[in-house]
Amino acid sequence: FEWNLIVHQWDMRYEELVTYVKEFGDACVPAKFTKNPLLGIWVVNQRNNYRKYQKVNSSCIITKNRIRLLNKIGFGWNPRDDQW
Repeated sequence: FEWNLIVHQWDMRYEELVTYVKEFGDACVPAKFTKNPLLGIWVVNQRNNYRKYQKVNSSCIITKNRIRLLNKIGFGWNPRDDQW
């Protein structure tokens, strides 16, 4: 049950990110996004989980499929790379 809730929350935030991309033209959600603070926090968490994934950290909850989905919409794994 608990895992299903986590999956549902991830899917829900992902859909919010897709909506953000459609509205703003990129996936560069600010960490403190006042319009949707939970989305901003979620984006930071995805980047942190990706860093753990790259280091083969067992506490990482991001999957290859989630990484693929985020890459598909142009998600920036390093926010510094997204700045001009």
